[in-house]
Amino acid sequence: MSDMKSVYGQGKDNYMLKIRLKSTILFIWFVILTIICLLPIYVLLINATRSNNDISGGFSLIPGDYFATNFKNMRTLEYAKNAFKPLIGYRNSAIITCSATILTVFFSALTSYGIHVYDFKLKEISYTFILLIMMVPTQVTSAGFVNFMIKIGLQNTYIPLIVPAIAAPAVIFFMRSYLKSSFPLDIVEAARIDGSGEFRTFLTIAIPMMKPAIAVQAIFAFVANWNNFYTPSMILLDGDKMKQTLPMMVQAVQSSDKFTDFGIVYTCIALSIIPIVIAYVLLSKWIVGGVALGGVKE
Repeated sequence: MSDMKSVYGQGKDNYMLKIRLKSTILFIWFVILTIICLLPIYVLLINATRSNNDISGGFSLIPGDYFATNFKNMRTLEYAKNAFKPLIGYRNSAIITCSATILTVFFSALTSYGIHVYDFKLKEISYTFILLIMMVPTQVTSAGFVNFMIKIGLQNTYIPLIVPAIAAPAVIFFMRSYLKSSFPLDIVEAARIDGSGEFRTFLTIAIPMMKPAIAVQAIFAFVANWNNFYTPSMILLDGDKMKQTLPMMVQAVQSSDKFTDFGIVYTCIALSIIPIVIAYVLLSKWIVGGVALGGVKE
């Protein structure tokens, strides 16, 4: 009997040792991944505090004391002052990004809800067609898109940068997958029995239950639209500084044919990512929340 207890105790100790070893390895691996992800941002912030000569001289992880000078030069030097106007850039990027993000998450949620809840003849074909659009690179259709916008007179406006955000196949795919795993159809049937209209059911029941998925995709959409340089540079053709987004202004500072101060460049980039950090802080709680609000007991 004592031998059996000894064997059992030894087996339990070996099991716990394996668990600790596995946990330690995973912890080290996640720390490495975290460092890899955060290192570029850290280097960016460090370089914003260093002078042009220090940055050109080599890599450093130690902050400098040149941020105030870089910020002052950004506001006073002629080539930087004319190219980078932060308040105007924030305004323009916020208008485009917030509008496009709202359209993306709302209409993607609506489309994925319709595909998940309703049965119709072309349901799977329609969903497959939406997924096929994901395989078409933006660069392939950009020339035709710009030509079409010019023909209908929408170049140099924000409409082509906002309205097409309604069509987001990747977001639809993610949200439909979320609905399949977390949204029982019995809830919709119960709402119909209680007299709720279809659109009201979507707004008052589906949307609250989809908050984690919507928050995740809102972060991705916000970051993608805020950092988007490719499409605005094709649509905003008149060179009007009052219409340019922050990425366009940062690119103008970087590509100046006059002397380029890397301290100023890094300061401009650091200022441009502040809204992204704020958006993530505000929405990240929904990522770890991950629990549908409500449910049905089978």
